[in-house]
Amino acid sequence: MSRLELLHKFAQEEPQNPFNWYALATEYRKYSLLEALPYYEKVWQEFPDYAPNYYHLAHAYWELQAIEKAKKVFEQGIQILAKQKESKMLQELQNAYQNFLFENDLL
Repeated sequence: MSRLELLHKFAQEEPQNPFNWYALATEYRKYSLLEALPYYEKVWQEFPDYAPNYYHLAHAYWELQAIEKAKKVFEQGIQILAKQKESKMLQELQNAYQNFLFENDLL
C-alpha cells in the first residue's frame, strides 16, 4: 500500500480527525499543489481551529497568485493562533505574513 493510499484510508476511517486530511494534503503537496489544495481547503473549512494548516494553505494560494485568498488565510490564521496562545506558530505565521505583504507590495 502506498503512502497516499494509507493516508486516504486513515482519512476515511477517521474523517473527523483534521490531521488525517492535513497529512493527505501535505503528501499530495510533494507531487502537485493543485491536488493538495482541496485537502488544505477542507481542513480550513471544516476544522478552522487546526492551526498548522494556515501556513500551508496561505502559501498555496500565494504560489497560485490568489493574493486576496492568501491574505485572508494569513489574517484568519493569525487570529486563531493568537486566541490559542500558540506563540511560536503565531510568530512564524506573522513573519510569513509580513514577507507576503512586502513581496506583494501590500504594505
